[in-house]
Amino acid sequence: MVFISLLEGFAVGFLLAMPVGPIGILCVRRTLACGKYYGIIIGLSGASADIIYALVAAFSVTLISDFVTGFQHWIRLGSGVLLLILGFYIFRSRAAVQDAPNRFHKHAKTFFSTFFLALTNPMTLFAFTTAFSAVRNVQIISDRMSPPLLVTGVFFGSFLWFFILTNFAFIFKKHLASGGLTMANKISGCLLMCSGVVALWAGVNRF
Repeated sequence: MVFISLLEGFAVGFLLAMPVGPIGILCVRRTLACGKYYGIIIGLSGASADIIYALVAAFSVTLISDFVTGFQHWIRLGSGVLLLILGFYIFRSRAAVQDAPNRFHKHAKTFFSTFFLALTNPMTLFAFTTAFSAVRNVQIISDRMSPPLLVTGVFFGSFLWFFILTNFAFIFKKHLASGGLTMANKISGCLLMCSGVVALWAGVNRF
C-alpha cells in the first residue's frame, strides 16, 4: 500500500505537469536564456507549488479549499495581469546566449517569483482533487500514511517532468544562435500573454 500510494502520487504529479502552461514556458525560456540551473530551479519551484495544492486536495483542508473556490475569479484576474506583464517583458527582452551567473539571490528570486505565479492557478487544486478522487487514495481513516506519500510522489513526479523539459531545452540551446533566442523570447512572451488573456477572460466571466 505504501509503494502504491507513492507510485500513484508520482503518476499524478507527472501527468498533471505535462500540459505546457506558463510554468513550463518559463522553464524552457529561462533554460534557453540563462542555462540549465535556472530551468531546474523553476521546475523545483513549480513542483513545490504543486505540493501546496496537493496537500489541500489530499487532506481536504476546507478553509483553504473554500477560499480558492470562492475567490477563484479574483485569483484568475490577478494571474492574468501578472502573465500579461511577464509576457510583455519577455517579448521585449534582449537575447543572450551565455549562461547567467549562478548567484544565490538570483536563484532565490527565480524560485519564489515562480512559486507565487504557480499558486495563482486555482485550476491546479481542482485537477488534483479530481485525480486523487480517481485513484481513491485520499482517505486517512484506513491508512494515515497514504496522503503524505501521495503528496511526496506528486512532488517527485512533477519535478521529473520539469527536469526532462529543462534538459531537452538545454540540448536545443546548443544549436541556437542569438537570433533564434530572440525568436524564442518573442514566442514565449506571446504564449504567456495569451495565457494571461485566457485567465482574465475566465475571471471576468465569473462575475
